[in-house]
Order: sequence, then structure tokens, then C-alpha cells
Amino acid sequence: MRQPENIERMENSGVNKYSEINSRFFTNINMRGLPLEASNKNIADGILFTDQYQLTMAQLYFKLGFHEKIGRFEHFFREYPDYGAHKAGYCINAGLEWFVDWMKNKSFGDIEIDHLARQKTRKGDQLFHEDFLKWLKKHGSYECLTLHSIEEGRVVHPFAPINIVQGPMIMAQIIETALLNQMNYQILIATKAARIHDIGRGCLLLEFGARRGQDRGAIAGARAALIGGADFTSNVGISQMLSFPPKGTHAHSMVQLFLTLGMTELEAFQAFAELYPDDCILLVDTVNTLQSGIPNAIKVFQKLKKKGHQPVGIRLDSGDLAYLSIQAAKMLNKAGFSEVNIVLSGDLDEMNIWQIIDQITKDAPRYGLDPDGIIDRLTYGVGTRLITSSGCPALGGVYKLVAVNDSGEWKSAIKISENVNKIINPGEKKLWRLYDEHGKATADLIGFIDEQPENLEAIKLHHPSDHTKSRSVRRNRLSKIEPLLKQIYCEGKICYEFPSIELIRKKRVHDVEYLDAGVKRLINPHVYHVSLSERLWNDKQRLIQEIKASINNKS
Repeated sequence: MRQPENIERMENSGVNKYSEINSRFFTNINMRGLPLEASNKNIADGILFTDQYQLTMAQLYFKLGFHEKIGRFEHFFREYPDYGAHKAGYCINAGLEWFVDWMKNKSFGDIEIDHLARQKTRKGDQLFHEDFLKWLKKHGSYECLTLHSIEEGRVVHPFAPINIVQGPMIMAQIIETALLNQMNYQILIATKAARIHDIGRGCLLLEFGARRGQDRGAIAGARAALIGGADFTSNVGISQMLSFPPKGTHAHSMVQLFLTLGMTELEAFQAFAELYPDDCILLVDTVNTLQSGIPNAIKVFQKLKKKGHQPVGIRLDSGDLAYLSIQAAKMLNKAGFSEVNIVLSGDLDEMNIWQIIDQITKDAPRYGLDPDGIIDRLTYGVGTRLITSSGCPALGGVYKLVAVNDSGEWKSAIKISENVNKIINPGEKKLWRLYDEHGKATADLIGFIDEQPENLEAIKLHHPSDHTKSRSVRRNRLSKIEPLLKQIYCEGKICYEFPSIELIRKKRVHDVEYLDAGVKRLINPHVYHVSLSERLWNDKQRLIQEIKASINNKS
């Protein structure tokens, strides 16, 4: 879509101010049962941003001497977001930089230890013992952990590890809640934004969700939307921190105010245009879109044009948006404003944008208009259904123990379930993306950390849970084998240079472009193959059989 002259894409400065945002949000929260000093130090968003069971497990590990054993946990999801009428065929990774920024300085200080020391059992005894609290005070920080991750903006799929956390069991356990909370949400919103961007044919996409998001989560959601496909957001604070210009129009209330005071819609439009002559987008559906709003907007645009200004657009927020877009284009074209954008808003998502485009494609020729000429000038303002991921409000990301280092020897850990999709893939692993001879991503391969699939003549790919599904791929039929996991954080230090939002977007564009068209399909997408190496598959089956045999012997 043609970019209006007054809208310039600004390069992300790369400055992360997540901590600054949070410090403002949680200052002076008066939490019942906590001293004022604790609430003033953001205890709710500190290292105690975890679930109680993480801490009770941590004390158990300490008491049994397991606290110094090194554990390896993986974060992954089992299913793509399912929106009811349609389902995603891929996800977009997001949230990593903010999560690492959050974790890097978190530790158990005096306030946190005091809070834990005051917790009681049902009989009134101290729940967390002094020896455990003393250990937490000395060792309780995330500096001991190592984090390997898939980069933000990359396409991710079920069962493939997105983040791998390794370190002493206690701290690797406690971090679970915060990791899932922060990463799952941004992945969810980035995925929704990518689908809207794709179905909208790359037209300008504005994120309008701050008023409808879940409290301050709308800030993380706006960032994720920018990664996933939104060009700009109306949220001023996050726009400032990410070095993007915030975008918006005006509300119905502005026109209502003029009408209530005895003035007209035209006067409201004129006042707005006089103040913002080079950024003028007029909301035209407060009174009557076709009989009042658009004719009045045209009058204002004509005056702006005579003064040497270029109007930006009109906004349609209600009614039959496809029909109104056609009629608006016809009226604007006739008045000599064929370059003026038409901004659509009002509970939009990928499904109704698809329907709008389909309707314009079919109906525009009846009015003597080129459908592509209308579609290419559309801008989508998407709010509620994006920021809340309408239809699928949560990503089922999980965090599972896959291996433990016991006296220098790594031992694979596995979880057994009657649901075969919930049996985890054990052991120290790596992840590769395989590209076919045409350069398309054909499968993600999960294998042991010491495997080298690039040296094999043929790679055996096993379905993660279905023993009847496997295939072999000849190495000479692949154009590339790409390792996906990168070391991000190592023992208290960030060892990765976080890219700008613009560079993250380029990664997303690349990955989505190299997906098969069927995977990107809006309804009933083709299933992308995530596979286990033959070694991993065999070891997984061995562990399952050993555990089952152990259960049978005991019974």
C-alpha cells in the first residue's frame, strides 16, 4: 500500500525500557497484608512473580539435597491457536527481550525473604524454614541460569523448544511462571497480528487495542503486534519507548461535542483539519456516513488542497465496511481524491478483513471501480480482537523438565500421559529447520544435542507421538539445514545482541515467506511437520517402556 507522506517508518533504537515501564505501574500499590515498604519496591513484579508451588517444590529440592543438581527445562506449545471458525498454521515468536530484561536483575532480597518467612502452615508453623531462606538469600537469583532461545520474529511450531533453561534446579524451577506468562502472551498476539497482516495483503495495519486490553498487558501486546505485522500502534507510551510514531484519528465524541454546542459536523472537521492540516484523517460515521460524513470530509479536503496540504484519509468505524469502502472510494475519486486512504476499524480481525476484501473484489466492478484500487488504499485499525486474541485468549505453552545432570551424567527426564501428545520429548536437544530444494521450510527437526543431521546422507523424520508416521529425506534434496536455537543468557550475562523491531520484522517476513502456502491458509491450514530424529524417537520409546515395566513390576 502507498505510504502517506506524513507517515514515516522510524528505525527502532533498540533501547529497552521495560523495567522503567513496570516501575511506574507497580509503584505505590498497597497490597493487603504487606508492609508499605514492600509494595513500594515492586514486590508483585519482582522475583516473587511466581506461583506458590514453585517455592514449595524449591524447598523440597533443598531439603533433599537436589538444589545443586542441574536441570534442563524446555518451553514449547502443543497446539496452534484455535479461534473456533479457523485455526493458525504457524506462530510467531515474541517476548524474549522483555523477558530477559525482566529476569536479569531479579533476586531474593530482604523484603522477599521477610515475606516468605511470615508464611505459615495450617497449624501455624513457619512454612519456609530458616535454612532454606538463608540459601535463597545467598543464591536466589537468575544469574545462575543459561537460556537458549529461538529468536523473536521467527516462525515457531508445536513441540519444538522455543526456550531452553538450564541451571540449578531451584532457580530453573522458580522462573517457570514468569517465563510462561510473558512469552506465551506475546507469541499469541504476534501470531494474530501476522495473520491479520497476511490476509490484509500487507496494507497498513494499526494496533488500536489499549482501551480493550487486559490492563497493562496491552503494552506487551502492542509490542508483540508490532513484531507480528502491525505497522504502528495508537499506544503513545510504548510507541515512544520503541521509537515509533504513535498513530490515531479522532473519536466520535469530538463531533458529538460540536453538535451538542450547536455547531455542525462540518465545523468539527474544519477545526480538526486547521489544527492538523498535514495529518488529517476524519471519522465520518458519527451522523450519516454517505449523506453527511464523506461529503463534509470532501469539503474540508478541498480547502486543505487549495492551501497546499495533502489529506491523509477518512475512517469508517461502523456499518457494512465493504460497501461503504466502495461508495467512499467512488465519492472521493469523483472529487479528485483517489490517493486518500480509507481507514477501517470496528472489531476487525483476519476473518472479517478477508470477507471485506472478498466483497469488494466481487462488488466494486458493478460500480465501475477497480477492486485492487480500493483494496490497496485500505488501512486497518484493529483493536479488541487483536489485543485479546479473540477466539483463543491463551497460548497453551508449557515448561517441562527434560533432563537432569546427576553427578556429571545427564539423565533424560520424561512425563508419561494417557494422551500421547502430552508425553514430552526427553533429553538434551537441539532444533534444526530443514528447507527443501525450492527453499521452502519443509520440517523442523528435534534431535539430541550431539547430532549432526547435516552429515547424514538421509535423515529419518519421526512424528513426535504417532509411530505410524515417519519419512526419510535425502540430504542432497535439502537446500539448507538451519540451527534455530541461540544462546541468549549465560550465568548473569546477556550474550546476544537484541535487534530492533524493524530487524525482528524482517525475520518474520522471511520466515513467513518461506512457509508453504497451505500452512498460511486461513481455514484448515496444512500441517507443518515437526519431527524427532531417529535417535531421539528410539530413546523416547525406550524410556516409556522402562517406566511402564517398572510400574507393572511394582503392581
